[in-house]
Amino acid sequence: MSNLFSIFDPTTEINSLPMNWTSTVVGLLLIPTSIWLTPSRNSMALNLLMNKLHAEMKTILSKGDQNKGNSFIFTSLFLMILMNNFLGLFPYIFTSTSHLTLTLTLALPLWMTFMLFGWMKNTNHMFEHLVPQGTPTMLMPFMVIIETISNLIRPGTLAVRLTANMIAGHLLLTLLGNNGPTMSHTLLTVLIIAQILLLILESAVAIIQSYVFAILSTLYSSEVN
Repeated sequence: MSNLFSIFDPTTEINSLPMNWTSTVVGLLLIPTSIWLTPSRNSMALNLLMNKLHAEMKTILSKGDQNKGNSFIFTSLFLMILMNNFLGLFPYIFTSTSHLTLTLTLALPLWMTFMLFGWMKNTNHMFEHLVPQGTPTMLMPFMVIIETISNLIRPGTLAVRLTANMIAGHLLLTLLGNNGPTMSHTLLTVLIIAQILLLILESAVAIIQSYVFAILSTLYSSEVN
């Protein structure tokens, strides 16, 4: 007996190997090479988007040229998450970003890398972050605890935020779709219009959540420098 969350189960297998997770990289592999190599309207739009993100993230990381290349890590992360979010909106395509398996795999190594680099290379700077400037002496021990907990839960909040937003929209679309066969023609028309509007909203959520994940990762990286 399947439940509502069974739509997120990776069920396609070949020789006991789950194949649904291949959608994580297949989307990027299906992008025509002409988008990257041949000047066109699509390639110009993509290049404009990536240049805007690169400029914004480079500003967050540093104004110096020494960190110019670092932002490409986060723009690539944005593109990967965005592609997976959009693929999940198509019928019969597995939504990998709705699973903590993927989102934690992205968030946890990034956070651990930032923390290790910060504490090994900028130890004094990391200690300064535990006590915000202007904190009263009596509150300093509490602020250290609060800031430590805040740092520790960052990978979890990054992963859960993306997963929860992807799950919420897909569940709502599924709930509306399951009620379709029992509705009259008039209500069915209203339902179809509502699903189209919800699909447009989910497209916006896919973009926003990709941007939020990449920007927050960039901010966490900038704090350790």
